[in-house]
Amino acid sequence: MLTTVVFDADETLLDLRPAVTGGLVAVLEEMRRLTPAAAEVSLADVESDWGAVFGELSAAPVMEIRRAALTRSLARAGLEAHLDDIAALFFARRFALTRPFPDVLPALAALRRRWTLGFATNGNSRAERCGLAGEFSFELYAHENGLPKKPAPEFYAAVVAAAGAPASQVVYVGDSIEHDVRGPQRAGLRAVWLNRLGLPRPPGLVPDGEVSTVAELPQLLAALDERETAGG
Repeated sequence: MLTTVVFDADETLLDLRPAVTGGLVAVLEEMRRLTPAAAEVSLADVESDWGAVFGELSAAPVMEIRRAALTRSLARAGLEAHLDDIAALFFARRFALTRPFPDVLPALAALRRRWTLGFATNGNSRAERCGLAGEFSFELYAHENGLPKKPAPEFYAAVVAAAGAPASQVVYVGDSIEHDVRGPQRAGLRAVWLNRLGLPRPPGLVPDGEVSTVAELPQLLAALDERETAGG
């Protein structure tokens, strides 16, 4: 029997990419307003700065990684002293633009009729700032109360504890193969891969289910629940 469905945030429920791009466009416009030197800095440049710092800081809070990326972007035009103001501008625009994919809210309403819903993320997309206020029975954010990021086992243990159910009754749904499928399965949870992009399934990956939209989840989870019940 399944009791709880828990969701990843970014690129699962939330259409993050346009929001981040919008935030960086605002940053670039402000840089160019502050100094003519920023005219040589492109959107591709500031977009690449995230990847340039991510490897070394991957375990850090997402906001810290973004500030490091912005520091690198500002250094391109000698504007490092403006980091706090630029970071505030970026995050204000990023959150203002971050909203659920169109399939999300109707699917959550349908799922809630049968299962408890949770929200658990490595990122800083807080539900109440991204159009998802009041949608979940519980929310977990990495780096709050010492919670490490996925795929640390402690993250999934916290999900199970918040669900108040055995791990085998909890389904985790997300777009990341390592964080949202393999990690949860290693911790004893069920895992559904949300494959919005239609990517080929990697060799050896056996999710408990795969969907291309959140709208497919109610039917898939109902079938999975029936199999679980029959098997028990």
